[in-house]
Amino acid sequence: MIPIVDRKICVGCGKCVEVCPPQALALIDNSAYLREELCEECGFCAPECSVNAIVIYFPLSKDRS
Repeated sequence: MIPIVDRKICVGCGKCVEVCPPQALALIDNSAYLREELCEECGFCAPECSVNAIVIYFPLSKDRS
């Protein structure tokens, strides 16, 4: 799933940019910006965000058997 970046919460630390293998994240105007066309959906960025400005919503499985 593509991460969602809340640029209003982002503090511009750059940790997400450092761990992004395809370099889909960049700091623009001191906050993270995601270039979705480059994102490989690896999920490395979200756990690095200390202010929870990056979230990944995983769909719930309807088959619970």
